[in-house]
Amino acid sequence: MRQKGHIMKNINIINAQEIATANAITHSGIFHADEVMATVLLSKILPEVKVCRTFKVPEDVAEDVIVYDIGGGVYDHHQRGFSEARENGIKFSSFGLLWRKFGMQLLSDNQNAELVFDLFDKTFVTGIDAVDNGQVERTDDVQVMTVSGVISAFNPNWDEKANADNSFLKAVEFAEVIFDNALNSAISKAKAKTGVESAIEKSANGIMILDEFMPWQDYIFNSTNEKADGVLYVVFPSNRGGYNVNAVPDAPGSFGQRKSLPASWAGLRGAELAEVSGVATANFCHPAKFICGADTFEDALALARKAVEA
Repeated sequence: MRQKGHIMKNINIINAQEIATANAITHSGIFHADEVMATVLLSKILPEVKVCRTFKVPEDVAEDVIVYDIGGGVYDHHQRGFSEARENGIKFSSFGLLWRKFGMQLLSDNQNAELVFDLFDKTFVTGIDAVDNGQVERTDDVQVMTVSGVISAFNPNWDEKANADNSFLKAVEFAEVIFDNALNSAISKAKAKTGVESAIEKSANGIMILDEFMPWQDYIFNSTNEKADGVLYVVFPSNRGGYNVNAVPDAPGSFGQRKSLPASWAGLRGAELAEVSGVATANFCHPAKFICGADTFEDALALARKAVEA
């Protein structure tokens, strides 16, 4: 994957008169996150992107030219009768269609390529697609600013004379930072799977121990190991020092817990929690009873054991 900062050297906007020299074509006018992110993706798999933003795609366009979000081809989700969607019902946009085609090519050097591909699609690409296809619930009470909304804000305002193609390039440059961060996060999360699966196998009496913090929740719920269903608490080093005990949610993304920490601990800190829990270095328990901590591993493990027995 190319390093950040390359993109303005790697992408050129071709005007309509020079469309025959373009190797990528998308629509002109107002741009959206799907074709902006699609352009970022193309910049990472092509030595150079010569993109023409136009309202009309030539009938004799070369087969090797990638036409997206316009033209009625395989990367255009606007065409009549288009119904391609994921199993969860979220339709593909131009970004999702291009990720489906070229994502594995971008990840060809990664040993966890298939897992990274799926994680990136689930945690990032699908959201961009859902917004573009109008599949995200809207409310009049709160205007939620999504990544798609931030990128759309790069469009020139109605009362200014900014060059739309320059604005598009600025949006692409900005979007690359988000794309890279999201992809690196997926790569990192994929690396955690082996460690979490090993910890699940070693878990006992409802307690799983991690030698270092790593993303664990999804792997708890997706594991094929029967022991995963019995994990109630996870003990791991805190990035603030000491160790935390985290209750396992009762469902993916839920704020509930399979078993909450004892109600008598809720909201207590320091000496007060140490006295009530009987654990010398216990230092806090969240009021929502999903996480607590201690200064030492031994005391964090003691908290977890007391919580299991409570």
